[in-house]
Amino acid sequence: MTDIRALAEHAKAWPFAEAKALLKRVGTKVPEKGYVLFETGYGPSGLPHIGTFGEVARTLMVRHAFEQISDTPTRLFAFSDDMDGLRKVPDNIPEQDMVAEHLGKPLTAIPDPFGTHESFGAHNNARLCAFLDEFGFDYEFVSATECYTSGRFDETLLGVLGHYDDVINVILPTLGTERQATYSPFLPVCPKTGRVLQVPVVEHDADAGTIVYEDEDGTRVETLVTGGKCKLQWKADWAMRWAALDVDYEMSGKDLIDSVKLSGRICRILKGNPPVGFTYELFLDEKGEKISKSIGNGLSVEEWLRYAPPESLAQFMFQKPKAAKRLYFDVIPRQVDDYLQHLSGYASQEPARQIENPTWHIHRGPPPAEDAHLSYNILLNLASVCHTEDPGVLWHFISRYRPDASPETAPMLDKLAGYAINYYRDFVKPAKQYRAPDDKERAAMEDLRSSLQGLDAESNAETIQSEVYEVGKRHEFGNLKDWFKCLYEVLLGQSQGPRMGSFVALYGINETVELIGKALAGEDLAN
Repeated sequence: MTDIRALAEHAKAWPFAEAKALLKRVGTKVPEKGYVLFETGYGPSGLPHIGTFGEVARTLMVRHAFEQISDTPTRLFAFSDDMDGLRKVPDNIPEQDMVAEHLGKPLTAIPDPFGTHESFGAHNNARLCAFLDEFGFDYEFVSATECYTSGRFDETLLGVLGHYDDVINVILPTLGTERQATYSPFLPVCPKTGRVLQVPVVEHDADAGTIVYEDEDGTRVETLVTGGKCKLQWKADWAMRWAALDVDYEMSGKDLIDSVKLSGRICRILKGNPPVGFTYELFLDEKGEKISKSIGNGLSVEEWLRYAPPESLAQFMFQKPKAAKRLYFDVIPRQVDDYLQHLSGYASQEPARQIENPTWHIHRGPPPAEDAHLSYNILLNLASVCHTEDPGVLWHFISRYRPDASPETAPMLDKLAGYAINYYRDFVKPAKQYRAPDDKERAAMEDLRSSLQGLDAESNAETIQSEVYEVGKRHEFGNLKDWFKCLYEVLLGQSQGPRMGSFVALYGINETVELIGKALAGEDLAN
């Protein structure tokens, strides 16, 4: 039996590096609370998005790595900041006028515009849980509203009140002059309107557990800071949550580096120990600009899953989390094939290499052993040259190339064929631009057609690839990349393409000979 703990001591994969840093924090003794706590945060004013997926998926990778090197029980809290006051009405919801009447109230105090739950917050929390459940994530949902109103945060809230000046002195230097004059870590919930108020706090009494604030109408109101009567401004709130729940690990984006530092200082003031953190880079759009939810210049989880399996999205999240990466449609094929390549190589690897393999982290243990049979890019190019949106047409070629595969015996391949057709229909087909070969290329393609005609129809991909190479050399393409680019642009209508030997073996030698003939004859290959 493989001793993963011994192997993990030397593992270099980033989840293991994080797990080792966490083990240094918690040690070998089980914490007083009985477990090591991982946390991810969620702002439920909007629906779960691809960043939500990434943060939970990556956190679970670290949690799984930690469980290989420690016997201490672990838990993951998916924490919803659902007591925040709603600042603006989202553009993508019904009943916007109704919701606008409740601006400023906690999300859990606003009626559900969808009419399915007791509040807007409950609706979006349910969407979060359904989203996480869809991917089989192991987590426990925790609501800020429940924590505040049940008293779970009371002791730590009193700690914030007791260190009121120390806390605000951490925050004030980061604020403008005008904001400094009115800042308080406490946001009282108005007993008359139910709104979360950003108003000046004029008195605070740690012994009584109260603050006095100046209401919007100028009157002074005294309220408890406990029992859900107040919530905290978010940086203080983050620190209070770390201290109250004794969070051991939480990752966050690069844009929150300063906030992490501030919250860490406040957490220490509250006699807490800030969690081990991991800063991941932000995603960029197709132009290399930061993705913004409000602008909508990114890629949604639903869009990704139209073109590729969820494991490929996890593959994207696993690779270089500290490097800024473009998150757009054109990255999908590469991520699918990277995942498939790692998956196919897993079984033949030594155990020490297996736990470095991304698929081991994606599946949180040994991955499924199913053979994908073909790459995603090959399927894309098959759909492209066949001009088909019918999976049955692809299977006609696939079955001839891989007689052992069928939709029933190769379900992964069948799903990939469907994904490839969706991607071809939406992105490849509209962008195709065929061109005619120049004289040098025409001579080479005539030679290639003759060479392929001389091969046995059952020749394998390597034999075919060698023949394609030799033709390129004979016609003195100084850089063989130019030769392959010619084939892609003339035959497929695109500047990049598959390994030609594999593609011809799949599509068929006779069919490829016919395709070259049509191109040389000037026929329209786009139809």
